[in-house]
Amino acid sequence: MADEKDRFGDKLREAERGREDQYFAERDREAIAKLKSAEGAEVDEALRGGALGRCPKDGEPLRDRKLHGVAVEECPKCQGMWLDAGEWKVLADRERGGFFGRWFLGDRDA
Repeated sequence: MADEKDRFGDKLREAERGREDQYFAERDREAIAKLKSAEGAEVDEALRGGALGRCPKDGEPLRDRKLHGVAVEECPKCQGMWLDAGEWKVLADRERGGFFGRWFLGDRDA
């Protein structure tokens, strides 16, 4: 009978250790996920900072240029041009009757 009680006590201790292991394993997983997300945010921020002012096509530094009174950023390598929303609006207002103005201002069917 005493032997039976010892086996029951051993089983309870094993179950307790198992639950404890599960608890700490879950806590470790949560801590690792939190660290990974923090590292990911740092990497994203570093990439974003390194991409500012660079051509999205080939990575060359963009040059500011003024064309017809509108400031644009131009890539010296591929001659691509990038405009901010306000700059697009200025061009669309000038070309209201043309394709570009109709497209940008939302009148695409006309």
